[in-house]
Amino acid sequence: MTTAQMEGKVAVITGGASGIGLACAKRFAEEGAEIMIADLLASRCEEAASEIRRTTNGRALFVETNVCEESDVEALADKAFSEFGRLDCLVAAAGVSSASYVSGQANQADDAILSNDLLNAKVEDWNRVLQINLTGVMLSDRAIARRMIRAGNGGAIVNIASTAARIALPGAADYCVSKAGVEMLTRVFAAEMVEHNIRVNAIGPGFIETPMTQDMRQTEETAEMMTTMTPMGRLGTAAEMAATALYLASSESSYTTGQILFPNGGMFVG
Repeated sequence: MTTAQMEGKVAVITGGASGIGLACAKRFAEEGAEIMIADLLASRCEEAASEIRRTTNGRALFVETNVCEESDVEALADKAFSEFGRLDCLVAAAGVSSASYVSGQANQADDAILSNDLLNAKVEDWNRVLQINLTGVMLSDRAIARRMIRAGNGGAIVNIASTAARIALPGAADYCVSKAGVEMLTRVFAAEMVEHNIRVNAIGPGFIETPMTQDMRQTEETAEMMTTMTPMGRLGTAAEMAATALYLASSESSYTTGQILFPNGGMFVG
């Protein structure tokens, strides 16, 4: 059911061609938002934007973007602002589970999440995960916030963290640390943006049925591990994450900033 919660709003979605990002782009468009998708490959961005235009009759554009490159992120923010004339929301969903992960594809089994112990991890792999998952979110947050401040209409930023920000996963130190960083980044940036009427929150998904967990779901041992760790006994869906992001992006959460919501089936309740 749609309620037009984003009618007249413009949303930028990084990582918007796959997984949680794509689910957010679709849901926000269904709720009336105009969408700017940012992801690595133009072909995948165009496919996602075309699907949104076809299924919602909404306006959806894209910019091929590497969130690790400040120039790319600034160009994204400029393009979104010039095309739509305003920016109301950012969902910073671009991220990887491991250094070998390619957006929209299953992990390679030899270097997937939970298989990269810290004693033997390559420094370049560590740096890549933190660069995408943490620095990429920071660059996206501040680029969009700068345009929001310029427009003077306030706005909402929703970062995609993870339950791994709170639960240590042996073999995934780089991922856990990067997502813990996103949680604190969210809190600090929220405090800095209050005076500009920009709310900054995050969601911390548990194990979700997306391309990022596809390889793990196909292996009996890791599939069982994921469901065993989840009290509800199932993986979440990207649509459920998009519904949580929608709450934080809309006026329904107008008195909420600096908070992390954990839609994770009960994995973390503290």
